[in-house]
Amino acid sequence: MTWGLWESYMLPGIWITIQVTVYSAALAAAVSFVIGVLRTSPLWIVRFLSGAYFEIFRGASALVFMFWLFFALPIAFGWQLVPMWAGVLALGLTYGAYGSEVVRGALAAVSPAQREAGIALSFTRMQRLRRIELPQAWPEMVPPFNNLAIELLKGTALVSVISVADMTFAANLIRFTTNESAPIYTLLLVMYFVLAFLITRAMRLVERKAKAGIGQAPPPGTGLLGGLRRRTKTADPVTGTATAGTPGGKQ
Repeated sequence: MTWGLWESYMLPGIWITIQVTVYSAALAAAVSFVIGVLRTSPLWIVRFLSGAYFEIFRGASALVFMFWLFFALPIAFGWQLVPMWAGVLALGLTYGAYGSEVVRGALAAVSPAQREAGIALSFTRMQRLRRIELPQAWPEMVPPFNNLAIELLKGTALVSVISVADMTFAANLIRFTTNESAPIYTLLLVMYFVLAFLITRAMRLVERKAKAGIGQAPPPGTGLLGGLRRRTKTADPVTGTATAGTPGGKQ
């Protein structure tokens, strides 16, 4: 692949993939929190409607929903969406349904004693959510949200079928031009991996800050770089022998 093809097709495709991921993730996050919180409502009708949304979008295919928004919506209602926004809506609403279960589960895991303390302090439902439940549930949401963000990144390849010029669309154009499949798709795999790795590192920082905000210890180093951290040697206070430890003297 020449530099001209890289500059003309692949670089713009990478930027479009990043945009679709960011916009879809923002929509999915908003849907996750709204639907997830509504599913814990004391009102049965609210729980029913939010639960219906969850079941419908969890069971529907994101690709078919994308086709419906792009091809069927103009016929049914006369609204023609830009291809990129049809893809963002389909991905954001679908992955938002998955994320709502993360929010609901994390809120349900908060100790009932914490809620009772909020009730004893005469907090309203929204005050309990904002001051007690969400701050404690948020650190538990970050790891599942990390997985969903990576799945969403990989799901952005679906937008290529409605002519959005993302990385996958650009790779197919280059393959048709050069008739080289192996190097093009290998490079595409590497680029998705790099973007997913960057998302993971960013979410690890978010998780550390979230745990620090409620006084919890940061998560242990895991993943690709977890085993590469330099280990120091500290002296045992009793025997005087050196023992392996993490930076800062922690065992």
